[in-house]
This record gives sequence, structure tokens and C-alpha cells, in this order.
Amino acid sequence: MDRLPQEPFEKKNTLRSYQAVIEPFCQAFGEREICQVAPDEILSFLNRLTEGNKAYTKQVRYSQLSCFFNFVRNNIDSESVNPCDTPMIRKIYRQKVTLRWEIIEKEIIDEVIFRTEKIRNRLMLELMARGGMRVGEVLKLRLKDIQDQKLILQAPKSGKEWEIVFIPQKVAERLRDYAHQVCKKSEDRIFPVSYETARMIVSKAGKLVGIHLRPHDLRRHSATFASRSGVPIEIVSKVILRHSNLSTTQRYLGTINDVEAIRWINNLYG
Repeated sequence: MDRLPQEPFEKKNTLRSYQAVIEPFCQAFGEREICQVAPDEILSFLNRLTEGNKAYTKQVRYSQLSCFFNFVRNNIDSESVNPCDTPMIRKIYRQKVTLRWEIIEKEIIDEVIFRTEKIRNRLMLELMARGGMRVGEVLKLRLKDIQDQKLILQAPKSGKEWEIVFIPQKVAERLRDYAHQVCKKSEDRIFPVSYETARMIVSKAGKLVGIHLRPHDLRRHSATFASRSGVPIEIVSKVILRHSNLSTTQRYLGTINDVEAIRWINNLYG
């Protein structure tokens, strides 16, 4: 096991979280090739690692270890098999309850963006709300990552070498103009602020319209708005959110209340 990926996840707190799984895993199986680790050994390892933990923590540890094996398969050994991906282990450790979040309507998100006057802050909000980007992805953007309506994400959360984000033309034009104003070199970050500062920017923007707003609310909005506008869920999943499977995307989509259900029925049948 001498070819482990070097820091596939760059965010510090994410690194610390993954170390809680990867370091014990390396201690247990570090002398062997990854492909030699069998599913029953993984199950025993997870049982030992998560003994006494709450169900949510067990699910997180399972997901982290599964992501690690997917990273190996996608970047190091394409023929390797993820031993976490077996019916027995998934049944024990997969998330039992499908979480649903309250989705903020488009009119409110539009008002949040329009009432944000500072161009830097407005662009950050638009990239999350119109491009489905995570706050960390926005902060990592560099001048050289802009290719018209495509943004190139280097070392994304998925563990791939890069991913592409598609954004509206008007947002792309404003982003390009702003980036050329603030960046001296192609390697310069467009938004050189901290995670905490970015969260404060989003929170203050929400307070302008009287709501509690978090960065991921904007990403979830982009998915739900696209879905309710008729965009196929495969496009929402693979293009907007860049998820590896549809089940993850479905958890992002908001629930439908009675008023909205009636409106959709009336739109369909008159």
C-alpha cells in the first residue's frame, strides 16, 4: 500500500475528518496492497472503529472510507474494487433516513443577490446560486480557471483531477471582468478570503431580506430551481451538482408543499 493519494481533500477540517478513518486504516492494512483487503475485513474494521459511536458518525466513517476507495479507483488503479460497496456493508452503514432541507424560493434568492451591492460578494453568491458551486470551490477559483462559461475546478471534492462548472453567460462576463481587475497573475485567486469570511458574506446577504442563509442553501437552490424548471435530474446531478450518483442529488431537492403541488397540477391540466 505504497501508492496512497497525497491529500486528495484540501480543506483542513475535511482533512482532519478523513484522518480519523485513513490513519487507523493504514495502521491496520498498511503492509498490504489495497486490492487485497476483503469486504469482511472492512466490515470488521468499521465495527471496531465506530464501536460506541452514534449512527450518524458510523455513516460518516463508512462514507469517508468508501470515498477513499473510489479515489484510488478513479486516480490510481482503475481495475480496483471498492470493498465498501457490498450489499451487507451498505445495509449496515448506509444512511437510514433521507434528509430534506427547506428550499428558499427563487424570488427570495434573486432579491438576496440583487440587494448585494459589492461586486465581489455578489459574484460569490451568483456562483453558488447559479452555478451550484460549493463555497470552497468558489474560494479556490483562479484567473486561469475561467474559460468563458466554463470554470475548471482543480482537485475537486470528488477526488478527480478536475471538474467543469457551467455558469450563465452574464455571470461569466462579470466574473471575467472582475477577475482581470483583481488578479495580476493567472495563478492568483479571484476571491482571496477565508471560509469564515465567505460564510459571513452569505449570512449578511440573507439578513438583508430577513432570512437565515448559509452557503449550501444557495447550492441546494440551484438544484431545486433547475429540477422544477424541467431540467432532467441526470443533468441536475451530473452537470450542476456534479454528484457521483442520483440518490445524493435527490436528497438535495426540496419537498413540495400542498400549494405548490396544486399549482403544478393546474399548470399541467389547466
